Amino acid sequence: MKSELKISKKLIVSEIDCRIYGSFIEHLGRAVYTGIYQPDHISADEDGFRQDVIDLVKELQVPIVRYPGGNFVSGFNWEDSVGKRELRPKRLDLAWRSIETNEIGLQEFFKWTKKVNTEINMAVNLGTRGINAARNLVEYCNFEGDSYWANLRKSHGQEAPYAIKTWCLGNEMDGPWQIGAKTSEEYGRIAAETAKAMKLIDDSIELVVCGSSNSQMPTFGEWELTVLDHTYDYVDYLSLHQYYGNHSNDLPEYLASSLDMDQFITGVVAMCDAIKAKKHSKKQINLSFDEWNIWYHSNEADQAEKPWQIAPHLLEDQYNFEDALVLGCLLITLLKHADRVKIACLAQLVNVIAPIMTDEQGKAWRQTIYFPFAQVATYGRGQVLKSVVDSDFYRTKSFDEVPYIETIAVLNEAELVIFAVNRSSDEAMDFSIAFDDISVSEMIEFSQMSGFDIKAVNTLDETLIQPSASTKINLSEKSLQATLAPLSWNMIRCQIKK
Repeated sequence: MKSELKISKKLIVSEIDCRIYGSFIEHLGRAVYTGIYQPDHISADEDGFRQDVIDLVKELQVPIVRYPGGNFVSGFNWEDSVGKRELRPKRLDLAWRSIETNEIGLQEFFKWTKKVNTEINMAVNLGTRGINAARNLVEYCNFEGDSYWANLRKSHGQEAPYAIKTWCLGNEMDGPWQIGAKTSEEYGRIAAETAKAMKLIDDSIELVVCGSSNSQMPTFGEWELTVLDHTYDYVDYLSLHQYYGNHSNDLPEYLASSLDMDQFITGVVAMCDAIKAKKHSKKQINLSFDEWNIWYHSNEADQAEKPWQIAPHLLEDQYNFEDALVLGCLLITLLKHADRVKIACLAQLVNVIAPIMTDEQGKAWRQTIYFPFAQVATYGRGQVLKSVVDSDFYRTKSFDEVPYIETIAVLNEAELVIFAVNRSSDEAMDFSIAFDDISVSEMIEFSQMSGFDIKAVNTLDETLIQPSASTKINLSEKSLQATLAPLSWNMIRCQIKK
């Protein structure tokens, strides 16, 4: 089997916003407690944060983390999470039917973000609360002058503002599972008025308004158009959420998941631009794909968990090799749309549908999906080049044409980087790359994840599935030929001639 990728530095899709490699920590399951925070763990630092988790998060180079939810935020009183710990109330979290101790709150989470070199993407509660709580939170976090909420922050030991720049206006407000769910008219109105109030306090912040909870929602489309009609002038991004899974155990169909993501993004961009045209606006609304991942392994186990626990074992998917291949395809698709997708948050980061897992008595470890995410987040920096691909196709029940190759090229001053997935289960691929106007001097790395059983997983004791070096590649000044193994995730890095 053969495929070809033609690229040119003249055909630039966009400069990549590094926030496309963001992630998500929600007060859900063991994401916080025994995830990032476990003061009695052997690796805990002076603040109770697990150093083994800090090291793995830093390795991922996550630039932004959405917090504190998620469904959790729609019942969250932010005031519960600041000030002296011993005075903070325990609350019932209705979203996940758990007990929230508030031992970790905004103050502590901010400290953790500094340890892992990331920024907060803060969500406000537009489910059970509204304009007043949101504007007070912005004042608490970002106002540096003499005011009630700013002075309260200072009394809590934080003299300088937190200076949080990215804010989400609620979460999945169209979902019937959401506490305080709203119609598109209801949400559009409250989001617009909340956005106006928040920006009156700090006009430098960027706001994300909720799109549909997923593309299968019965109100998808109508929701986006109505909400944007109300909020277009006051917000900067529209959110997208989508999760994938191999529910039917159909590998070819599962590997085509990225085509669904591509259609979703393209459709939402069209809706944003329709409202732009309607309003005769010069402003462009970009996208925040602030929840995306693979989620299906833990569904049955979650039903067995008893309610009203602290940090229950919820959404603890154990990812296999086929999941890593699909995640690689999804990452490539996000990069293809880097002109409009400026923020994306892999949901989530630790223990809860996450690339990082922890054992409460043992170490933290890397799931299979950790590796493609880490490679793209580390080396997918610079400009995305438009992909002109020649590939054979296969058919599934959902898609008439699924290319056997999923690929993208990224160019920066030092390197040309190609990411690729071979979807074929049984054929190696002769992959050729032509780059006439890019001068490449030498090969830096060709790594590949291949040859594993599709259901194989990494565990606490063994990291079986991870990339390894391949030598099946030939490089000339204007082209490259590589052999991509069947069912493989691939990264090729070439040094640019100066």
